Amino acid sequence: MKNLINSVLLVAFMCFTSTTSWGQNTMNPPEDYDHDIGTMVSMLENLRVRIIYSTQGLNQEQTDFLLDDKANRIGAMIMHLAATEVYYQAYTFESRGFNEEEKAKWETALNLGDDARAEFVGKPIQYYLDIWAEVRQKTLDTLKTKDDKWFAQLAEGGQTDNHWAWFHVMEHQANHMGQINMLRSRLPK
Repeated sequence: MKNLINSVLLVAFMCFTSTTSWGQNTMNPPEDYDHDIGTMVSMLENLRVRIIYSTQGLNQEQTDFLLDDKANRIGAMIMHLAATEVYYQAYTFESRGFNEEEKAKWETALNLGDDARAEFVGKPIQYYLDIWAEVRQKTLDTLKTKDDKWFAQLAEGGQTDNHWAWFHVMEHQANHMGQINMLRSRLPK
């Protein structure tokens, strides 16, 4: 039965990626985005779909699996991806770091470690995916209001341009996708 579910998910993923501009094996910007921003959106969404595919259907034991006392749980890593994205929303969209309310909500997920190992446990994988989806929707909606001139501008402080900041979000997702997939391969059978 598990193989059948995985096969159905794979076929659904392949259908999704072959019919949407975000999932094709090309870097075509989706409608309503400037070219460079749209290309980044295409890459961000491709990675997100792949992470969702690799985590959907995890049971509670799998979601909470801890490889060792220094590792992170898969749910915590999804929260970490959301927290990182929220940080870069504030940094690039509003030229600031976290405010106190955002620190209270996101700092544990952003930093991971012992506090995250204690906090991000006992919730289904969909809980984490839903939070990340909400964060991503804000990213997508806001990036539609920006243009490629903004994308090339230096963010506040003058050390990083907005394009590099969102590239970093993308590479960060790819890094954790590898960790998530490694953990999946170590899940108890």
